[in-house]
Amino acid sequence: LISSKGKPLKEAQGEILYSASFLEWFAEEARRVYGDVIPASAKDRAIITPWNFPSAMITRKVGAALAAGCTVVVKPAEDTPLSALALGELANQAGIPAGVYNVVPCSREQTPAVGEVLCTDPLVAKISFTGSTATGKILLKHAAGTVKRVSMELGGHAPFIVFNSANVDRAVAGALASKYRNSGQTCVCTNRFLVQKGIHDKFVEKFAEAIERELHVGSGFDAKTNQGPLINEKAVEKVERHINDAVSQGASIVTGGKRHSLGKNFFEPTLLSNVTTKMLCTQEETFGPLAPVIKFETEAEAIAIANAANVGLAGYFYSQDPAQIWRVAEQLEVGMVGVNEGIISSVESPFGGVKQSGLGREGSKYGIDEYLEIKYVCFGGL
Repeated sequence: LISSKGKPLKEAQGEILYSASFLEWFAEEARRVYGDVIPASAKDRAIITPWNFPSAMITRKVGAALAAGCTVVVKPAEDTPLSALALGELANQAGIPAGVYNVVPCSREQTPAVGEVLCTDPLVAKISFTGSTATGKILLKHAAGTVKRVSMELGGHAPFIVFNSANVDRAVAGALASKYRNSGQTCVCTNRFLVQKGIHDKFVEKFAEAIERELHVGSGFDAKTNQGPLINEKAVEKVERHINDAVSQGASIVTGGKRHSLGKNFFEPTLLSNVTTKMLCTQEETFGPLAPVIKFETEAEAIAIANAANVGLAGYFYSQDPAQIWRVAEQLEVGMVGVNEGIISSVESPFGGVKQSGLGREGSKYGIDEYLEIKYVCFGGL
């Protein structure tokens, strides 16, 4: 330090002691990295939300921001702006002062420009975005210019593993809920089913029966409907592309497989078997009602397939083996794990991912931290 940095002896000695103190501190803290058992049920900020949950994604972000004393600008998805505007009217009726909750809807063509302004304007102190990983990366680049705080809830590629020890009926019920919620259009929907060889055929058979028995495609105004249309033609085309690619490589359509007779944006809930990891549906997030099933033999093989993705938002697995449950829950490279459960979202749970699935957490007691700055004040001379 003296020869390379030019520090005087006492300052150099002080830095070495300071350096050692961090190693000692964190070595001791390593023994106190506790998890939480959660009981069951700043300045101006810009919030960019997706189309699939146009109300809940706003309230999850805005609720935390307002609680922390922040004003917000909401840029809703171009496909679904009405919920953001309705929330603005409700905010006005609730007495929230003008200028605290602001909505900036725009066309698809103007979205890139509006997003860039929100990310680069120095008056915006933080960006919170939910959407695709590709778009998230663009926003991160824009935000870097002013070193903004960011939280990103990006794309997923959720695995759903069913081990030989699983209760097959419960696994099928969980699979149905996890895959076909919102017609497969949520970021935590299962995208890849991995089923162990010993129960593979039984699972596929029961899953197909449940799809045909439980899922009803129709108008959202019909009480029995639980499968509505996809968001647009592009989404339908992606589902078709994934199915055609898989079938061309040897996959079998167990049920579904084509557009529904109700209209061009309706698609039949689909189940594929004989799927391999070389197929598009196991490499990309489909975001539609397509369930591809891969057969595996060993736990290590399943973990390797599940963790091969560069994203890690949610993951699910079914097992009745306690030791396996702990092993797999720790080894899955995702931010949220459902163990013998197909639905994991709740207001008290920290929502977010690892790898390229995002930064930060929403909901839970950690959600408000995304809108707070830590300030250290050292008082002396009192």
